[in-house]
Amino acid sequence: MQITARLVMILPEQGGNGKNGPWKKQDIIVETEGQYPKKICISLWGEKHDRNLLKAGAKLTVSFDIESREFNGKWYTDVKAWKIDGVNEGDGAVPSYSSEPTSCAPPVFESNSESVISNDDCPF
Repeated sequence: MQITARLVMILPEQGGNGKNGPWKKQDIIVETEGQYPKKICISLWGEKHDRNLLKAGAKLTVSFDIESREFNGKWYTDVKAWKIDGVNEGDGAVPSYSSEPTSCAPPVFESNSESVISNDDCPF
């Protein structure tokens, strides 16, 4: 699943040791756009996410999985991100990586006297 939302809050990082070794988890709160915005807590596990994207107010596209599990008769649901991308605030387009400005001017051709075509020679 995927959602585009604005980052509202970054919760403190959590960590510990489990049966598979040490673990780290960072929870973030994002808010959807629209008439009825919703806040969603999303978990980032491990070190695989670009933490530089995590700035309050940043617009993010988050790819995630939802998983529910039962414990002692109660159900718990986790939203786990597996990819986070920043969104360009301008027109929503993918940012350009070219440092050279593009030009829309038509190309200029040099003509010599031997290859000049008059308007009467055009087939249309």
